[in-house]
Amino acid sequence: MKIRDANAADAVAWRALWDGYTSFYRVALPEAVTAETWRRLLDPASVLTARLAEDEAGSLAGFAISFLHPGTFVTEPVCYLEDLFVAPTHRRRGVGRLLIQDLVDRAKTEGWARVYWHTEGDNPARRLYDEFVAADEYVRYRLVFGGAATGNAEGAPPLGTTGPA
Repeated sequence: MKIRDANAADAVAWRALWDGYTSFYRVALPEAVTAETWRRLLDPASVLTARLAEDEAGSLAGFAISFLHPGTFVTEPVCYLEDLFVAPTHRRRGVGRLLIQDLVDRAKTEGWARVYWHTEGDNPARRLYDEFVAADEYVRYRLVFGGAATGNAEGAPPLGTTGPA
């Protein structure tokens, strides 16, 4: 398994994974949102980055979408893992672990202060996440304005929710 940056040739395979991710969260995104997400992932000026897991046959097995931002309690950048997804055919093979470990390794190499993410309380991938760090005591509050997604109780995707790994 190889972890690498996304490139334009990955569009169709990434889209299949993305569709699986949004289906998992029962969210229907307008095509314009998906297209803009992909455009930003490829734009070197965008803060969003996508790391892809590619299997030995060259098929995409999963993705991690993250971005760096400043923090008020640290001087180093902070990495937010916004989306993590592993194709059902590749689950339980360590792909999610590799994608998270890739961010951890980059954090250590590039001097980031921390990596963090959110997930739903009943996400089965929490078993994996707990191997990296225990969930903390923070509670999330969200105000949702507009939003293009439909399909869940709030009409928007779970902001920054990592999917099944």
